Amino acid sequence: MSIILVVETAPTEPVRAGDRRVRRSRAALMGAAVSLVVERGTSAVGVSDIARAADVSRQLLYQQFGDRDTLLLEAALDLARRELVPSISEAPDTRTRVLATTQHFAHHRSFYRAMMTGPCSYELSKVLQGVLHDFNAQLVLQASDRRLPADLVEDLTGFVIGGWAAIFNSWVVDGPDPLDAEAFADRLMRLLTVLTVTIHTEPEPRR
Repeated sequence: MSIILVVETAPTEPVRAGDRRVRRSRAALMGAAVSLVVERGTSAVGVSDIARAADVSRQLLYQQFGDRDTLLLEAALDLARRELVPSISEAPDTRTRVLATTQHFAHHRSFYRAMMTGPCSYELSKVLQGVLHDFNAQLVLQASDRRLPADLVEDLTGFVIGGWAAIFNSWVVDGPDPLDAEAFADRLMRLLTVLTVTIHTEPEPRR
């Protein structure tokens, strides 16, 4: 199955009535999908149930999203884009950005846990990594005092994203209830400190 997710930008032309209807129906479907996943504790929700909750037809769901899994992933992307990205962008420092991230996942734990343990888990990980890529690249740049070449920054960013994804997944899925966003943010900050020290440590010359 090929899943294509598009990040929409603000429109530069007046929004037509048809466009507004499409956006309303898409928003209704994504909202219904999130609500049903949270309510049932699983991402295995039926297309008919989602369409019924959104008060639209199954045909419209298929027209706009293609299939259920794409709808669920678009809903996750929309949630992160509406709530997580603005809070990260407006945060004044690294700790605040990290805390905003942990608070977002703690607040929406029921949804993310169901998605992380369902058939969309791999694609969800890719979606979230894409959303957080620039933030993590900035962390790597700051940790290195912007001294590293671009290719190494990109490799380290991928390393950090992959590691954080594994830790976040374990925390969201298996962590104690309720999740402690403050404590987890402190844990991630300690990891960042270790990363910074490691980057600044000169390797021993080869013998």
